[in-house]
Amino acid sequence: MTELFIHYYYPVNEFGPAMPGMLIGGLGILHVFLAQFAIGGGLLMCWFQWLAMTGRVPKAREFLDGYFKGLVLISFVIGALTGVGMWFTSVQIGTSTIGLMIDVFHWVWATEWTLFCVEIIAGYTFYRYHTHLSDKANMGLLVVYSLAAWGSLFWINGILSWQLTPNGWLDSGSVWAGFFNSSFWPSLVYRTAVSLTIASLVACVFINLMKDTDVADRRVLINRAAQFLWAMVPMPVVGLWYLATFPPDSQSWLQGGSIAMTLFLALAIGASTLLGLYAVFGLLIRRLYINVSTALLLVALAFGATAGGEFVREGVRKPYTIRGTLYSNSIREGDVQHLREIGSVTNDPYPLRDASAYFNANLALGAKVYRFQCSPCHTLEGANGLSHLTATWSADQLRHNIAMLQRTKAFMPPFAGTPEELEALVFFLSWVNVGRPDVWPWETTDEDLNRIRHWLDEAGTGPGSEVDVYRSNTGG
Repeated sequence: MTELFIHYYYPVNEFGPAMPGMLIGGLGILHVFLAQFAIGGGLLMCWFQWLAMTGRVPKAREFLDGYFKGLVLISFVIGALTGVGMWFTSVQIGTSTIGLMIDVFHWVWATEWTLFCVEIIAGYTFYRYHTHLSDKANMGLLVVYSLAAWGSLFWINGILSWQLTPNGWLDSGSVWAGFFNSSFWPSLVYRTAVSLTIASLVACVFINLMKDTDVADRRVLINRAAQFLWAMVPMPVVGLWYLATFPPDSQSWLQGGSIAMTLFLALAIGASTLLGLYAVFGLLIRRLYINVSTALLLVALAFGATAGGEFVREGVRKPYTIRGTLYSNSIREGDVQHLREIGSVTNDPYPLRDASAYFNANLALGAKVYRFQCSPCHTLEGANGLSHLTATWSADQLRHNIAMLQRTKAFMPPFAGTPEELEALVFFLSWVNVGRPDVWPWETTDEDLNRIRHWLDEAGTGPGSEVDVYRSNTGG
């Protein structure tokens, strides 16, 4: 049976005071923003190509040339690098999660990558040859680029939304039941609207950089680019539709269950509201001219809204990375009980870094348990550090709160180890909290282990949202 769990043990990387989620989250937000710019940018270029072909906007071709060069530099280059960086950091931090996603959706990933290749080929062909091609040929290239870019969003959206709402996949294992999940369509519509908005705002920046174009022509271009901001009007309704598909406990995190998620939701809503009001009443109704400073400020608001929204999308999955299957520490939900029996680090093959710092076997065991179960989301003394979170807890509080972890904080996964491992973790955290002395006297009694065992049994092996079910079944 032990061989079934060897997939858990991957090398663990340390990132100093930064918790792993900060690295992948920061890089992911930048990548998502650039990817959505590329998607909306393709559609906006089709719009301006049509304006140029029909003679409606004399400076449309000049704008297209500069805008696409910027899109290639920003999205194709930086976006591609951050995309590779996302894969690299994801594999370093969430190996089991990425492995399961690829295992389930390998053909979907292949389709998305194929469309990405088409997007790159069409984009670079337009970049290199658009001055030598007819209007019809250029429009064809831009349409191919836009369809491939949006198609890439279509396929990746199914995989990302599956992490939160896998729905029928949990029962049937059907790829399509997981792909076309309950949050698929609202997420797709919302991301499309965001893409159009970002493309329009970035266009206003580039228009202001056309120094050889007078203010009257730039005003015309800005007013035309602003038409894509109409996509913001239905976004509140689509956003509510999207939120309604969240599981009840995920909704509770946003309503105060997790103050961080509540604040980031407020950031996303606040930035989007300010941006939307200015876009509708300033750019669309009053048709104002905006300079480069104002345009950059609006782009910054859009980035802030994206950052808040992406943090919420990632955070509401807790205590999972893949809901109903894989906890945030990469332990499968169905394996918690088995690991409580055999030990979570019994078969961990990797030595501890600076092993000589741990003066006895129990302290080293606690360090290994921390590394395996806690370090995917926490540091010891840096961001989201366990030393800061537990500094005022007594030894008994540590034992109780960790044993009943999913009740202590419902967005935390249950502890998946033996009572002895939990006691070792308490020893390790207490040692860190008092400054890592060379000698730290510690006594564990049979009574301590029995109480830990009782608390683990009382908490159960399911997520915090199942506590009421557990209590009703046991009369607790």
